[in-house]
Amino acid sequence: MVPETSLIRYVLVIVVLAGLAGCSAPAVKKPEPTPTNPEVAMKYALEGKRAYEQGRNMAAVEAWHQAFELNPEDAVTVNNLALLLKEEHRFEEAVRLLEAGLQYSPDVAQLHYNLAVIAELYLLDLEKALVHYEEYREISGAGDKTVAGWIADLQRRLD
Repeated sequence: MVPETSLIRYVLVIVVLAGLAGCSAPAVKKPEPTPTNPEVAMKYALEGKRAYEQGRNMAAVEAWHQAFELNPEDAVTVNNLALLLKEEHRFEEAVRLLEAGLQYSPDVAQLHYNLAVIAELYLLDLEKALVHYEEYREISGAGDKTVAGWIADLQRRLD
């Protein structure tokens, strides 16, 4: 015969397990896409420019982040913010921002160029740098001998 306390524990365990079996994990909601608003984004972009010119870097970062959220297709804002993040030694954040910006503006050579420079010099991600230097060269169509030399150097270093 099973002692009464053991039987109660056994029943409680069964009840708890049965309750857990009926529970499912809450559904993960995908975030709602942020509505774009280029007019308001432009106001934030200008606010960021003024703040940067006044030496208020944190205010510039915040304003340009807002501008990007409202209009991720504004490559100038993406570029300005990424370069400021680089100045602030926030290299990984700058690269993520440039990659996000390239999703909306893949044909903007300057975004590829700055992504390549930051990836190579600050993150030592030579493969990423090579890809984006090559994209820069292809999009810009310029026969930039300096960038061609960097590409050749990276190819040698990666082989």
